[in-house]
Amino acid sequence: MESIWKNILIVGASSGIGEALARQLANDNTQIALVSRRESELKRVASELKGKSFIYPHDVTAYEDIPGLFQKIVRDLGGLDMIIYTAGVMPPIGENEYNFDKDLTIIEVNLLGAMAWLNEAATRFGVAGVGTIVGVSSVAGDRGRRGQPAYCASKAALNTYLEALRNRLAVKGVSVVTVKPGPVATPMTRGLDNLPMIISAEQAASGIINAARRKTREAYVPGKWRLIMFIIRHIPSILFQKMKI
Repeated sequence: MESIWKNILIVGASSGIGEALARQLANDNTQIALVSRRESELKRVASELKGKSFIYPHDVTAYEDIPGLFQKIVRDLGGLDMIIYTAGVMPPIGENEYNFDKDLTIIEVNLLGAMAWLNEAATRFGVAGVGTIVGVSSVAGDRGRRGQPAYCASKAALNTYLEALRNRLAVKGVSVVTVKPGPVATPMTRGLDNLPMIISAEQAASGIINAARRKTREAYVPGKWRLIMFIIRHIPSILFQKMKI
């Protein structure tokens, strides 16, 4: 299917969902900017894509570099139709571990990096009156789970930030899509046990693209997670804290 977006920027494109998105969006009519920390992996992905691609090695916590890099990418592409922020980290956390260094990394990558990049896109799209912003969040942001306090907090905050962007930009013709995948088989989840209804990165990417194409405000991927998380969100806290989920 031909892409409705000609110039695309993917932040977090060197593996997992970001790589799968690049593969599915790339065709002879698209130009894709691939941003990630690992240059070697970016080169590998770019070499395997259809159409024209550009690579930009970048650590999303280097916030001061983002405004200039964003403008360079827009110039190189000759415009921008869609940005997808899919960069994320979830380091292993022990059951009784409270590690602020890990927490800080999670917040910096999952939330602050997203805000720094998407603020730039929001400014540009708001003036142009057109554009698509996609933030890849997680079902983990719907409740505070015992296993990953900072990761859940980062995704919950990202959800609220994206909702606020949507409320600002909808009147200007800009689409802001929040995507909440369930467990996805990526390097980030490798080695984790008992992940329910886990899907491939390719399946997640397909769901994300479909949500963006439909301009869905908030999409669960796969869709069955919408009902599951509705139920989980409505479990009373006194019961939820006793559940090992």
